[in-house]
Amino acid sequence: MLAVAGVLSTVVLAGAAAVDASNSTSGATPRSKLTVTAPAAPGGGWDLASREFQQALRGDSIVNNVQVVNVPGAGGTIGLGQFVEFGDDPTRLMMTGTVMEGAITVNKSRVNLENTTPIARLAEDYQVFIVPADSPYRTLQDFMAAWKKNPHSHAVGGGGLGGTDHLLAGLAAREAGIDPKEVNYISFAGGGEVLTALLSNTVEIGVSSYNDFRDQIEAGNLRALAVSADRPVPGIDTPTFIEQGVDVSLPNWRGLVAPPGISDAQRQELTDIVTEGTRTAEWEDALTRNKWVDSLLTGDEFADFIRQDQLRVNTIIKELGL
Repeated sequence: MLAVAGVLSTVVLAGAAAVDASNSTSGATPRSKLTVTAPAAPGGGWDLASREFQQALRGDSIVNNVQVVNVPGAGGTIGLGQFVEFGDDPTRLMMTGTVMEGAITVNKSRVNLENTTPIARLAEDYQVFIVPADSPYRTLQDFMAAWKKNPHSHAVGGGGLGGTDHLLAGLAAREAGIDPKEVNYISFAGGGEVLTALLSNTVEIGVSSYNDFRDQIEAGNLRALAVSADRPVPGIDTPTFIEQGVDVSLPNWRGLVAPPGISDAQRQELTDIVTEGTRTAEWEDALTRNKWVDSLLTGDEFADFIRQDQLRVNTIIKELGL
């Protein structure tokens, strides 16, 4: 009987140890561990924003361990679909923004941002029309004139269908008197792939975030024709569409959401963590280097913003017939 009792004690202790080990693995808190999903390929805007914010959280030890995971495809909706399946996990965040709103509608995604828990809008950046340095198009008007003559012969490369790049191309085409449906738009998983297609002459003009092309612009390999801001952006030596007589502007916001089902206390903790991250020297430096405009918005105000902005994007998509 003593032997049996000893065996039973060993089993009980082993079971308790297993439970403790399980709890130690699953009991991570947002302050000890965060995983940020960048729903695009490496090198794109969401990837850049995710990794910049990763450094902000690490630099001031706001979070002990921050990882970024890339899940590219379909304008971010593949990443979104996977993200909502995580359930009420408060140690996960996903980068999102205008691009995903368009892709949700165009791709008829089974899930949308209403299925997530909004945490914070971080910043806005802007898209550019870009060509190789040896392109015959020296100005936006040069390209618009050629584009108008034969829309389909000029391949335009950008991000996912319905995303900011696609919307900007459609809006610019409409302003040039081109039916947006006639635009020969080729979608890629991220800005890195757009750049490769542009430099290999697979597409004639590229559309993406300024930062996707910044190094190549500064190296003289690419020439920016126009930026989608409604006014000149400090540090970007490229005229806006509006300045060149094309009445188009389109901001591209970046923000973070959490999975559905987390508690109010967990949401507040994540909001506090993200807010602290935006106050770091690392994030201030990221805003300056990347020419991003600070646009912090949290809580229910951010949730209301997402609802209204999704409606705005849906209206643009419907008007353009995309």
